[in-house]
Amino acid sequence: MAEAPQSRMQEAIDSMVQGLERENIRKMQGNMFRCSADCCENDLASMQQVHHCIERCHAPLAQAQAVVTKELERFQDRLARCTMHCNDKAKDSLDSGSKEQEVKQQLESCVTKCVDDHVHLIPSMTKKMKETLAAIAQ
Repeated sequence: MAEAPQSRMQEAIDSMVQGLERENIRKMQGNMFRCSADCCENDLASMQQVHHCIERCHAPLAQAQAVVTKELERFQDRLARCTMHCNDKAKDSLDSGSKEQEVKQQLESCVTKCVDDHVHLIPSMTKKMKETLAAIAQ
């Protein structure tokens, strides 16, 4: 991927992930630690009971992290398919005799369009993830 579009995409993703971490994940982490500490305060519980209690405390955060990871992977796959399509078109153009400089410009234009299209998907993806994370936190 061209450097400027790649940088723009990375900044957009980083911003989204930081927002999710700050607004959703961090609160879940705090709840998990407080819950785990409460498990350890139970002097009557067996070691196994405390272990199971702590596992229950960790489950929502693990589920939330899995949701974010899965969505980011799906997004990355879609972007990769788009840029692969650009690469295929460029190769086809070169094979049919187009000039290298012309093909480079077409490739760059195609990749930039992929990035633009996918950057516009980030707000809806973020909204979906926030709704899912809020449901998990309940």
